[in-house]
Amino acid sequence: MFKKLAFGGLVGLLLTAALTAVHFLASQLIGTSFIPYDFFNWMTRILPGNLITFGIDLMIDTMRTLGLSVVDLAKTGERGSAVLQFIGLIVVVGAVIFVIWDRLKLQRPRIAGLIVGAIVALPLLTVSHSEISPLLNGLWLLGSFLVWGWFLGVAYGRLYPTETEVEPEAAVAVNNVQVMDRRRFLVQLGASTAVLTVAGTGIGATLARAERARISAGGTSIASGNIVFPNANDPVIPVPGTRLEYTPVSEHYQVFLQTEPTLINEEDWQLPITGMVDNPRMFTLQQFRDEFESFDQFVTLTCISGRVGTGLISTTKWTGASAQDVLEAVGVQPDAKYLFITSGDGFYETVDLELIRNDRRIMFCYAWDDKLLPKDHGFPLRIWIPDRYGMKQPKWITGIEVTDVDHPGYWVERNWDKVARVKATSVIDTVAVDNMGLVNGTEVIPVGGIAYAGARGIGSVEVRVDGGDWQPAQLRSPLSETTWVIWRYEWPFTEGDHLFEVRCTEADGTPQIEETTDNRPDGAAGIHSYEASV
Repeated sequence: MFKKLAFGGLVGLLLTAALTAVHFLASQLIGTSFIPYDFFNWMTRILPGNLITFGIDLMIDTMRTLGLSVVDLAKTGERGSAVLQFIGLIVVVGAVIFVIWDRLKLQRPRIAGLIVGAIVALPLLTVSHSEISPLLNGLWLLGSFLVWGWFLGVAYGRLYPTETEVEPEAAVAVNNVQVMDRRRFLVQLGASTAVLTVAGTGIGATLARAERARISAGGTSIASGNIVFPNANDPVIPVPGTRLEYTPVSEHYQVFLQTEPTLINEEDWQLPITGMVDNPRMFTLQQFRDEFESFDQFVTLTCISGRVGTGLISTTKWTGASAQDVLEAVGVQPDAKYLFITSGDGFYETVDLELIRNDRRIMFCYAWDDKLLPKDHGFPLRIWIPDRYGMKQPKWITGIEVTDVDHPGYWVERNWDKVARVKATSVIDTVAVDNMGLVNGTEVIPVGGIAYAGARGIGSVEVRVDGGDWQPAQLRSPLSETTWVIWRYEWPFTEGDHLFEVRCTEADGTPQIEETTDNRPDGAAGIHSYEASV
């Protein structure tokens, strides 16, 4: 039995790796569904929230332990997990099938393989999503799994031949020798599937990179000229090695539910605003831009999943319409209390109308960096709510219902904090040992980083070295009251190994939380530290 399991698992691995590569290539060439991603997305929707969050935390913690960039590799890791999950599941199917067939003393494995292929394919069809017609996509998936099942049957017949699997004139030899040496067959099978796997994956990956670059490029410009930064003449200069004060859109962090971003074409999109309103409306993006006065805001956005010192934080210029103006146009009824917002990727969130009434800055955003939103960052519309983590701010918005029911949001249902108010944090980005200079005759090394407290602003930043006294840092004027602050500290250095720490206060003097806490359920807190040798 163990040998059957081993051979079945090995054959399943080889065949499924090739099948996955072919599916990946087809998804990039003609827009068919990529089942590993679709199956993974479906699993994340039905599994318990705590289990999903555990998986996210495990992936992020593993990357941090290995010194890998969470910002650059989180989605790659998620996609890899999806592929490995799918292949692993089908490998188990192959192993079990070999054992079952052996117990049944199967005489026609190729026909049985076709049946297995159909049985595997049919439930997967229900979770598949593609850019082509469902009928064509379904035929492609069913056909490919039938081929996979047929080859599974061929492999079983070659590894465990019976009289019905050889030519009549060779039947006499069946009881004495195998039709083909198993090792030679497995080598041949491995070589063939390896060619398909490498070629399909390589070409598909090249096409995928080109497509991601295209959709990340940003949309049509809505303004001319370069962006003017209000603090351009501030005397406090960022220390070399500090993260960019203004994040290029191509480098803005991304977090979304699916393994791939949701792509919505402007010509196919209309936004219904319904429910407890006097004038239900359907808005096109152009109507949104034409009917409501636009305004700009420099915004720092951060993810609640990030740890202290996270790279899941970025700053750019947002443009859109005030939620107050939009709701005034549809006539919100007096008893309404909430907006229930749904998104194209399956996300949903509830926004308290009282919050909107008290803050005109809350924006339905359609542009970043003076260009229409990139398709992978929420095009055509997303919401911005000051002082909240990204988990409260839907993108790819497809529907807004004005209601008196407080529906729990997607992540709130999965045991994250309902309010998700940004916690004050400060981070050391660099100890610039190569930029030593003189200040008042003293040799110093500049230390730099960022501090952020949502819309509450930063009042002060302090640095200490090796557990000594806290020393004040210089603050650069922020791009706006809703962005991070760049800080700089001139450290009178001494040679050796040193531990640097940083803390901040909010604009009203409230100190940041120094006690280390986990990111769940309401965001990480604690003192950020940095080790350097000089």
